[in-house]
Amino acid sequence: MTVFSGNIRKMHVSTDANHQAQYVLPIGDKHIDINSLIDSHVSVTFDSTINCVHCSVKTKKSFNQGYCYRCLTKLAQCDSCIIKPETCHYHEGTCREPEWGETHCLNDHFVYLANTGTLKVGITRHVTDGVSSRWIDQGATQALPILRVGNRRISGLVETACKGFIGDKTNWRTMLKGQPEAADLVQTRDALLRDISPAVTELKSRFGLQSIHEVEASPLTIHYPVLHYPDKIKSINLDKTPHFEGTLTGIKGQYWLLDGDRVINMRKYAGYALTIEIE
Repeated sequence: MTVFSGNIRKMHVSTDANHQAQYVLPIGDKHIDINSLIDSHVSVTFDSTINCVHCSVKTKKSFNQGYCYRCLTKLAQCDSCIIKPETCHYHEGTCREPEWGETHCLNDHFVYLANTGTLKVGITRHVTDGVSSRWIDQGATQALPILRVGNRRISGLVETACKGFIGDKTNWRTMLKGQPEAADLVQTRDALLRDISPAVTELKSRFGLQSIHEVEASPLTIHYPVLHYPDKIKSINLDKTPHFEGTLTGIKGQYWLLDGDRVINMRKYAGYALTIEIE
């Protein structure tokens, strides 16, 4: 039996040469290769300690996937404009942390299409070697960047225009139900770009002709290490059930899938102190 203990963080994600999602879980000062645990028996125990993922202070309650209340109210990365980028207020001089905003928001972003069980539009800062970690975090089986824009605020305004024609949410239950039918992302892209053309023209008149560019890219297909998808999802809540164990049958998005149709969103519990035993 192998035992790991410590505060966990969001699983690090990447893809291999075959575009299969790869997962590594930080716990304490160690890192666990979660892909290698598929079909293994795991036992997880929460010891009732939570430390903020930013300042490490002990907190009774976690906010926004790992922050204490003070950090929730003080950090730029916890501001409401992170969820609604079109409301970015850096240009108004009211950013909570201007230097953070300059590093994370005042740079190019991508608007993309993804298949997470249903088609959606989204935004991401990085597309490295054709892949964004955000697509894996959302459990997308297909993804396609369609526009490159000058900053986060513009990406939010473009996304808002897109939402008149396509949704921007991931239904996590649908995402975990199985392998979705492949979608024609190229056809969807072409139709969407036609639909939002008036809005894009207006945004270019506000922010400059170079603020929005179409991206030449091909759809990416992402595979996930899943042996069995749940028939009827039963979500594990560590605050109510501080111990669980069973066979790890898959990983998708930031979720562990276990026998008995159980799932747990590991990202939700960033900052929680866990003991993980692997047989």
